[in-house]
Amino acid sequence: MEFSYAGLFSRTMPTIDHLGIAVKSLAAAREFYERLGLTISGEEVVESEQVRVGMIALGESRIELLEPTAENSPVGKFLSKRGEGLHHISLRVPDLPSVVAKLKNDGVRLVSDEIKTGAGGHRYIFVHPASAGGVLLELVEAAR
Repeated sequence: MEFSYAGLFSRTMPTIDHLGIAVKSLAAAREFYERLGLTISGEEVVESEQVRVGMIALGESRIELLEPTAENSPVGKFLSKRGEGLHHISLRVPDLPSVVAKLKNDGVRLVSDEIKTGAGGHRYIFVHPASAGGVLLELVEAAR
């Protein structure tokens, strides 16, 4: 019997919230994206992830530029191992706790067991690449 997650998203379907791109320098990345006519609208440090974040609005989604504030941070380790590039894909879901509970119940591997609060006050959790076809997938719920 196949399971569908559609019931969890009945109020609204998930959408792409943002693409997270690991960069060595937020300043250098800003120069590139400004050449395309885009603007980094917000910049903040997320201490819990040891990362400086710059947001670029693109319609209803965003690009999230991620510069590590420490070499041993998750993004710092990613840069050391893989270099700059796509770090994660983020989906916006309407009811994050319900989705997380269902995923845990189904044995889906998560990076952490708790929902955290990140840039812009958004609540989030990461699905481990081992459970998401090799992709680091972030599930995010907009700030209330």
